[in-house]
Amino acid sequence: MKVYYLGKDAIPFEVDSALTVGTFDGVHLGHQQILKEMVVNAKNRLQRSVVVTFHPHPQIVLAKVGRKQVKLLTSIDERLQLIQKSGIDVAIVIPFTTEFSSTSANDFVEHIIVEKIGVTDFFIGHDHGFGKDRGGNEELLVQLAPKCKFNVIPVPPIAIDDVTISSSKIRAAIKEGDMQGAMEMLGRPYSLAGTVIKGDGRGKEMGLPTANIIQDINDKLLPASGVYVVSATIDGVEQIGMANIGTRPTFTDDTEPILEVHFLDFDKDIYNTTVNVEFHRFLRSEQRFESKEAFLAQLERDKTETINFTSYNNNRSSS
Repeated sequence: MKVYYLGKDAIPFEVDSALTVGTFDGVHLGHQQILKEMVVNAKNRLQRSVVVTFHPHPQIVLAKVGRKQVKLLTSIDERLQLIQKSGIDVAIVIPFTTEFSSTSANDFVEHIIVEKIGVTDFFIGHDHGFGKDRGGNEELLVQLAPKCKFNVIPVPPIAIDDVTISSSKIRAAIKEGDMQGAMEMLGRPYSLAGTVIKGDGRGKEMGLPTANIIQDINDKLLPASGVYVVSATIDGVEQIGMANIGTRPTFTDDTEPILEVHFLDFDKDIYNTTVNVEFHRFLRSEQRFESKEAFLAQLERDKTETINFTSYNNNRSSS
């Protein structure tokens, strides 16, 4: 997949293109359906397939003062990797600024999509809007189609238990620790990438060494505080672990949550390396223990649950 940045790279024009526009945060199952239908269409009609996306996320750029900033499901690099996996030929990243946000949907379609990129088949997802005040919707595209000479192809939403999948619903699930619900909507486990740094060594002293992980992307959403079953591929081997997100109230007075992972049956030095932690299941909320012994006893119970969970899922996948 070729990646171009508007304003930085020369965008190759090709009118014979199947194209869609969106932020695609998470590249969830609903997004994947749009991309899948577009790729099939493009191959059948000998077109190139094009995704036009934005960075930074519009909600971050347009966040109102005093309001909590939206946290993302995917970084721009993760997003592009997932889009590439769908078989897309070209991704065009538009730098999103406050100035760009004032561009009307009409001007965006006519002067950027039609004149600079090219489109024959314009795919649009359910209830999607782009451009100033999200005026770029299916209705507008249908109005512009005769003049701009493209076809409008709407893609219906994907729903689970009659609930339409969306990035906001996935964020809500992750904030509640519902990693299995998030995984069902994403089509994969939610993950965080970060660098392993030296901690205070307390876990190692207790026989449970942990990898303290600092997120590589500050804008990524951190799941709810608590203990999770996780995995990470290290040196090509999948390692199962228990992750804690929180302030470690039994031992510290910290106020900012951190991510630390104890990988089972693993004792290699991985300081200063980057790991991608996948979250599979929420085990319990973070809590303060009366003693170190009570803390360690609970960790043994967490470890048993982790082993039972991974064994069960491994048996299911192999049967």
